[in-house]
Amino acid sequence: MRALVCRAWGEVDGLRLEDVDPPLPEAGEVLIEVKATPVNFADSIMVRGQYQTRPDFPFSPGLETAGVIVRCGAGVTGLRPGDRVMALLDHGGMAEQAVAEAGQTWRMPDGMAFEEAAVFPVAYLSSYVAIRWQGRLEPGETLLVLGAAGGVGLAAVEIGKALGARVIAAASSAERLALARAHGADELVDYRTGDLKGQVEALTDGRGVDVCFDPVGGPLFDKALSSLAWGGRILLVGFVGGVPQIPANRLLVKHRAALGSSLRYFRFHAPDKLRRSMAELLVWQSEGRLKPLISARYPLERAVEALKALTGRRAVGKVVIRMDQA
Repeated sequence: MRALVCRAWGEVDGLRLEDVDPPLPEAGEVLIEVKATPVNFADSIMVRGQYQTRPDFPFSPGLETAGVIVRCGAGVTGLRPGDRVMALLDHGGMAEQAVAEAGQTWRMPDGMAFEEAAVFPVAYLSSYVAIRWQGRLEPGETLLVLGAAGGVGLAAVEIGKALGARVIAAASSAERLALARAHGADELVDYRTGDLKGQVEALTDGRGVDVCFDPVGGPLFDKALSSLAWGGRILLVGFVGGVPQIPANRLLVKHRAALGSSLRYFRFHAPDKLRRSMAELLVWQSEGRLKPLISARYPLERAVEALKALTGRRAVGKVVIRMDQA
């Protein structure tokens, strides 16, 4: 099979398309013929050797996928060859075949396209886990979403609305904010043209927000922390803009909390909550509340270009690699 292969830590330019032996599913695993796989910021971090886990060489990046099961390992129940599925992966999605744990593989709903299913697990589960289980967002509360035009950010906007919150979307341009509005955001904040804290305070009558979803980090974190109401929770989901330092005294004074949320570890430590999360997400998807935005599609031969489009912040929504695209 063809696969995008990493053989040494470095930038994504070092990845090469190679012919390799297909993987074999072990007990409790399924082998998937990949139809579509999205790119994520975490893929580039993994290739640099800076991710939460470091796979053995050689490996292929790709943390989620959608396709058709071609083989099941021993002990797999509830899934069979021929099933159309989406799955979370340790790595390996940027290849023509990939192995996934059966417990983190879900049948695709009828009518769902492969590329839509491919982008569903990481963006929507990451956002749901953070907002629902860590942030404990309640109906009627206010949710601030940073990076609201990215794949995870747009998912957070939609999930906040589905949970009954007032959603303030923050992004870096009018065009990106228009996308957030189209996905349900109630209020918009452009943090390139104005002060984030000041705009949030104006929208909340000086109170601040109950929950902030932050996949950006960097300089925005300090302003977002200041935008929390008494008892507010800021959710650390990613650090595209850099890893911030948290001044503990500012948490204490207003009874605030800074909470990390990592889907990679959540899926191992709370598998029952993971299943419950996906079940609710698929209900919302069937009701038309969740509509993944796919802004670009690339063939496997141009996977490095796809990764660079994302890491260079030239993309909105999700970028997908299609195996059937020339």
